[in-house]
Amino acid sequence: MVLIDGKKVAQDIRNEVQKEVANMMAEGRERPHLTAILVGSDPASETYVASKEKACEEVGFTSSIHRYTSFITEKELLDKIIEINNNPKIHGLIVQLPLPKHINERLVIETINPRKDVDGFHSVNVGRLTQRLPTYIPATPLGVITLIEKYNIPTSGKHCVVLGRSNIVGSPLSILMARNDYPGNCTVTLCHSKTVNLKAICKQADILIVAIGKPEYVTAEYIKEGATVIDVGIHRVPSTETKSGFKLKGDVKFDEVAPLCSYITPVPGGVGAMTIASLLMNTLWASKNAPEY
Repeated sequence: MVLIDGKKVAQDIRNEVQKEVANMMAEGRERPHLTAILVGSDPASETYVASKEKACEEVGFTSSIHRYTSFITEKELLDKIIEINNNPKIHGLIVQLPLPKHINERLVIETINPRKDVDGFHSVNVGRLTQRLPTYIPATPLGVITLIEKYNIPTSGKHCVVLGRSNIVGSPLSILMARNDYPGNCTVTLCHSKTVNLKAICKQADILIVAIGKPEYVTAEYIKEGATVIDVGIHRVPSTETKSGFKLKGDVKFDEVAPLCSYITPVPGGVGAMTIASLLMNTLWASKNAPEY
């Protein structure tokens, strides 16, 4: 069994991005600039945005954060996005989700200039992904396929089961794993919690990608011996084993599943470590040669 070290791969990517930025500066080119909009005071969102800011500083990006209370109107938020769209000094824009209920998330995403949509959520970028055109791939799916590529995990002709159908993770991954490329060329089955005979289908998978959002949902009964298991989930669950009283768990029951696998990602230190590194890759691309569309 090979443990996929997402933390190491992510750091390697950060180092590569940092070198590329240094080269750009030596050539007199513009420094990549990523900006984030944060509405409200959700602790998880605050932590994630702070991590993005720290990562930008580490690799030499310019970063900025626009913070608003949860009482901001939809029009005020859309006006700010349009202002950023029109600022040529800003290359990438992310709006941290979730947003307050009075704001239409889809409208917010659609207002972002697709060429600055480094999260890859705009319908133009989703459409380009399905058509296999150059586009921004959402950070978590990009992290997953990067790990598969870095570990040279065979995919061609394999049966890949994606468990979870979200627009952010499951659906994009089902497209990426089926495309005529590496990593890809799989026969893909997209499942979810309502799928009939779910265990039996998962047990057929050569590659099982789990993003169902339920801690330790997948047990040994779901696993074909020798399978590659990619665990996208991350949950803070009560634990008597740590001083904090909490422990991070994935969607996969790791200790039970790992002995059956050829490759598996841990939680933490697997896919989660790749998310911000993927966002940095997208932002670097946006600053250098973003697609014209």
